[in-house]
Amino acid sequence: MYPDHTHQPPAQRALDVHYPTPIQPVIAVPAPLVPVQPGTVPAVASVVLPDGRVVTGYAINPVRPEPVATSLAVSRTAVNVALGGVGFLAVCGGLLLLTTFITALTALITQLITLAAVIFGGWIAVQVFSASGHKGGTTINARKAVIKRNKFYG
Repeated sequence: MYPDHTHQPPAQRALDVHYPTPIQPVIAVPAPLVPVQPGTVPAVASVVLPDGRVVTGYAINPVRPEPVATSLAVSRTAVNVALGGVGFLAVCGGLLLLTTFITALTALITQLITLAAVIFGGWIAVQVFSASGHKGGTTINARKAVIKRNKFYG
């Protein structure tokens, strides 16, 4: 076996000859002149290659692709439901505080009414049972009364 993996010696193999295809020259057509606004002409850049040749041309800004809109990992509906739940919990907390406030206010009013009743009742009792406040009027002396046959003996 030969180094090129054929079964023929190099002298017996046919040679393939390839001839280059000539490239037809392009006829230069002058480009139409396009009016350019001052200040919009790009800067000319020159680059020196390692073999000493200089390449001059306009610097072209690379085309940047449009940013791809990122999709959320969570749907908007799920986010809205979660925010609604947080709002509902906040309202429930406020209602709990409101009912606690109403309960405390009711207890305070009840205690004030009870205190007023005790004070007013004490004042009435003092007025009724005080001897110094009694002036004139009928005096009744109570003693043992006897009732016999629907007749009062007093």
